[in-house]
Amino acid sequence: MAELTITVLGCGTMGVAVLGGVLSSLQSGTTTPMANPPAVLPSRFIACVKRPESAERVKAALNSPPNLTVVAGDNPAAVRAADVVILACKPYMVDAVLGEPGIADALQGKLLVSILAGVTGEQIRGILYGKGVPVPEGACTVVRAMFNTAAMIRMSMTVIETSDPPLPAAAASIVEWIFRQIGEVTFLPPSNMDVSTALAGSSPAFFLLMLEAAADGGVAMGLPRAEAQKMAAQAMMGAAGLVLNGEHPAVLRDKVCTPGGCTIGGLLVLEEGRVRGAVARSVREATVVASQLGSGVKGVNGTRFGSQQLQ
Repeated sequence: MAELTITVLGCGTMGVAVLGGVLSSLQSGTTTPMANPPAVLPSRFIACVKRPESAERVKAALNSPPNLTVVAGDNPAAVRAADVVILACKPYMVDAVLGEPGIADALQGKLLVSILAGVTGEQIRGILYGKGVPVPEGACTVVRAMFNTAAMIRMSMTVIETSDPPLPAAAASIVEWIFRQIGEVTFLPPSNMDVSTALAGSSPAFFLLMLEAAADGGVAMGLPRAEAQKMAAQAMMGAAGLVLNGEHPAVLRDKVCTPGGCTIGGLLVLEEGRVRGAVARSVREATVVASQLGSGVKGVNGTRFGSQQLQ
């Protein structure tokens, strides 16, 4: 049977998260079904890092399965061995990673899935082939995706960027399969990718801050820390589950606000503290920052260009 190899280029926290989720789904035999699954599922994985100590960290995080190879300091060889390459370095490192001698040639004919916040597909092609230069025949196919670290436990939310023309059917199938193994998937146009970075990628950190604050309140009123944290986490997960089941948040909230009760009292404190506005502004601010992350990306001709100039 044919073998399909995925290489993660720049395997840091997010690379480990997506690899961990996909490996978990394959090892458990509980891969998420799809209407149009890939003809061949991935069976070999390569994680690329810069230093030997990083290689040991990745091996430890992923429990060193036999079908995983961790490569330190030889990105071109790892890319040549791949069918699908997931670009997972930090956005500011993309020039150095994709500009390394041999990378553009190694990517020829491959599928390149970028999970870099704020870096557009056009910028990536500019680094590989030159800004404003027609993409050569046989060049790699580039698609963007944004997910979050809950991928490790297969509870991520992934936004995959749609393209015009659409991806070839085989490429679209494997991209969707990868991210369906780590959670839910939706497809949105390029204009929505920065806000998707904020809401799908950054917002778990916002929710964790709220969860921690709720647990702090319980501790202040006498609960042991472990129990307070568990209560807050389970309550947050249950609330999210109700919304995912089809209920509107406002309707659900109204159902538990007994007149004169403790819930409405607590909600009034949150409204007085302008929590609603602060949370909405945090998503807006994260969106603005995401839109600027690619502003320092440089094409191979030495010209720097930002995402706004390319849209």
